[in-house]
Amino acid sequence: MNDPLSASTSRRRVLQASALGGITAFATPALAQALANLGLPGSPSMREMTAAFPQKGPMILQRNRPPLLETPMEVFDGSVFTPNDRFFVRWHWAVIPPSVDVDQFRLKVHGAVERPLSISLAALLNDLPRVEIAAVNQCSGNSRGFFQPPVPGGEWGHGAMGNAKWMGVRLRDVLDKAGVKAGARQVRFSGMDEPVVPTGPDFKKSLAIDHARDGEVMLAFAMNGEALPLLNGFPLRLIVPGWFSTYWVKMLSDIEVLDHADENFWMAKAYKLPDNRWADVTPGQTGYSTVPISTMVPRAWITNLSEGASVRLADVVPIRGIAMGGTRGVAKVDISPDGGRHWYPTELSPDEGRYSFRRWQISAKLPHGGKVPLTVRCTNSAGETQPMAQNWNPGGYRRAGAETITINAA
Repeated sequence: MNDPLSASTSRRRVLQASALGGITAFATPALAQALANLGLPGSPSMREMTAAFPQKGPMILQRNRPPLLETPMEVFDGSVFTPNDRFFVRWHWAVIPPSVDVDQFRLKVHGAVERPLSISLAALLNDLPRVEIAAVNQCSGNSRGFFQPPVPGGEWGHGAMGNAKWMGVRLRDVLDKAGVKAGARQVRFSGMDEPVVPTGPDFKKSLAIDHARDGEVMLAFAMNGEALPLLNGFPLRLIVPGWFSTYWVKMLSDIEVLDHADENFWMAKAYKLPDNRWADVTPGQTGYSTVPISTMVPRAWITNLSEGASVRLADVVPIRGIAMGGTRGVAKVDISPDGGRHWYPTELSPDEGRYSFRRWQISAKLPHGGKVPLTVRCTNSAGETQPMAQNWNPGGYRRAGAETITINAA
């Protein structure tokens, strides 16, 4: 494979992004191509499709500023790895550099370290060993539009996620180069995006020092063998396998080692979950304890059929999809045609790694005509299985229950 970040490739990426102007001009209603129906139960389901963003094909437009672009579910039916040009996009702040000068870019490493660093992209690529890992990047609010009763926030369908092979360098190697001081507790990360108002809290996320140094957390400069698209974090993105994408800081430019717990807004106040296994509370419930969101949980989806699809009862129906195990590999995926009374095992595709999507498939005759509910659930290698009941919390985070679509057999 050619070097995804050769000098010529890097310059080409910058020129492509620059030629399309600022983020605020990336998409307009005139460029909408079609409408997508997300099938949301509690809010309007129709969304515009757009191909107006740089290095992106047709995407579901959730928001223009800052850009929130959702991957259509049919994309996941094509490959276990999500194409870069169809990979979802989620930013917290709208002030995003429309281009990056790779020759001038520097990654700053400072705080409780022996040797503060200012590392060029070339030095990062050439001076440290490269690693690659397959991992799902999933928004904390993926599937929020299906929460009942509805909750505030971006009304995502199931497409605020993607799977890629990420190439980069270990965060541990960068920290060793700087020399972490004794007593360090956390490592804080921030990128090149900025708040739209001076009083807005700069987006920063932190990991415990031992987690940051586990050898899996990495700084990626490529995904699926190519340089990161601008909107997916070019030139560097933090990769935290098994954790939700709020920690996967994009356009990473600053790493600060802290000798204390991080109390910034995005750690102390935002992205909090009920402190129980499935992050589940009753609507209106108060007085429960919360914890910062962190690891993902097992999930599975059907990708070749959608809600309301029609099939012939006489046919053997192919059913396929994707699953993820959270922090463990996918061990099995089962499907039920009768609301969970009977479950049938599916065939799994080759394993791409514990943090990756895994494809599954089954061919079956449906048990009866009319409306047939198809429910899929994933069990990971630690024995964790999706519950039948869906969880609920006021943030609309970490949806966990088994997903069901209803098809029509005639």
